[in-house]
Amino acid sequence: MTTTETQHAALTLAAAGIPVLPLRQGKAPFGNCPSCKNSACGDRPNMLAAGPCQCPAPCHGWAAATTDRHTLTSPPWTAAWRQAEAVAYHPGGADLTVVDLDNEAAIAWAREALPATRTVPTTRGEHWIYQGTMRSANSVRPGVDIKSLMQYARWLGPGTGTTSALPDAVRALVVKEDTTPAAGEVVSSLPARAAWDRTVATGCRHTERFVRTGLERGLALVRSRTESGAGSQAFGAARFLAAQHKSCPGPCGLALLGEEIVAAAVGVGVPESYARRAVTNGLETTVRHAA
Repeated sequence: MTTTETQHAALTLAAAGIPVLPLRQGKAPFGNCPSCKNSACGDRPNMLAAGPCQCPAPCHGWAAATTDRHTLTSPPWTAAWRQAEAVAYHPGGADLTVVDLDNEAAIAWAREALPATRTVPTTRGEHWIYQGTMRSANSVRPGVDIKSLMQYARWLGPGTGTTSALPDAVRALVVKEDTTPAAGEVVSSLPARAAWDRTVATGCRHTERFVRTGLERGLALVRSRTESGAGSQAFGAARFLAAQHKSCPGPCGLALLGEEIVAAAVGVGVPESYARRAVTNGLETTVRHAA
């Protein structure tokens, strides 16, 4: 790409609501200016360490991505475009998640495990684009990275296919877990916990039998994952329970139901911290009333 082509591509994407930034040689963002180096500026407001930085240069990598035409054509950015070799975009800023598949094995896995969506060919594999955002994470499985919030992706064209909604199967990839430990090895133990009943679910529209049936099905699935996958299954069970109670005025006592799922996952070898994070993420993926 010539300088004119990179800037034109960036402006076209920005006009469509996709935040963009220039990439230098090596396909990496431009380095920070002296005022922003080592976060001396306090970082940008949209970063994890939200700060006051309003630097006019494309500093802070993905956090500099913008749709503002004035910024993209300003002197500091124009200087960067003259040296740019590619255009990147911030998926999270466009309400997107990119599943970066780095090789043929990863692509084969995605075709088996994930719903079809818009795909973009890359140098070594494919980008699968979904509508919705989530936490970014690298190496969630061999050859697979997740690029969404707080990360950038290289723009390689619009791709083909229809963009699908971000599925739970992708969200679950960021939940790390260990395989079942050797016999006799204890991952963690949980203290006695209160049981779910109608006294903690005064705003639930469902019968106790309905709630317990759904929970037991989820617990059975978690307990069946004796070698691997129990953490992801715990996420799915929590997500299912939260969806069942979406229309309830609340409270429904979902926190206590979640504790039973955590205990089931720990019982088959998932470290407690991983199990708890999986269940919390599952409960929070559905907008619902406080548990």
